[in-house]
Amino acid sequence: MFLVVGLGNPGLKYLNTRHNIGFDVVNELAGRNCVDLPSKKKSNSLVSDVRIGDSNCILSLPQQFMNRSGQPVASLMGYYKIPSDRVVVVHDELDIPFGDVRLKQQGGHGGHNGLRDIIQHIGKNFIRVRVGVGRPPKGWDTANYVLGRWTKVEMDGLKDLKIDACNAIESVLTVGVLDAMQTVNAKN
Repeated sequence: MFLVVGLGNPGLKYLNTRHNIGFDVVNELAGRNCVDLPSKKKSNSLVSDVRIGDSNCILSLPQQFMNRSGQPVASLMGYYKIPSDRVVVVHDELDIPFGDVRLKQQGGHGGHNGLRDIIQHIGKNFIRVRVGVGRPPKGWDTANYVLGRWTKVEMDGLKDLKIDACNAIESVLTVGVLDAMQTVNAKN
């Protein structure tokens, strides 16, 4: 069983922002697999069960602010008895250009507060789906940029970005993280 976690902030204020791309991707993945999020609430998260390929999965959207995502992830791991190497975290990534998706196994937080909190609760041994949002324009505050809404140009490419991220997740679940990394990371 896998736990697929989309990072974002709850509430209408954060809809359609770069920082909520993890929520958007997991919602897209749920729709592709004919399930609705949420089907239930557990451990401060909205969750749904889904089968992707031969893998049973729990799709999760933590309902605490992103910098407090670790506790809900750890609680779900404990409840479902899922080891950290079968946790897939989908998040925004400033160091990757908009439109690119990369996979990473293990590693640090790179300044991302959601990842920092997850690492404090479960360690570094989880899979990351890094969804590129690019760097802010010169002079922009990084926090304002990630909490800002998508531009018109970005909106035009957002559907393809979510599809690519879902394809990356499904690849991890069907062929394994190493083979998925070779395919997804080579594409970008």
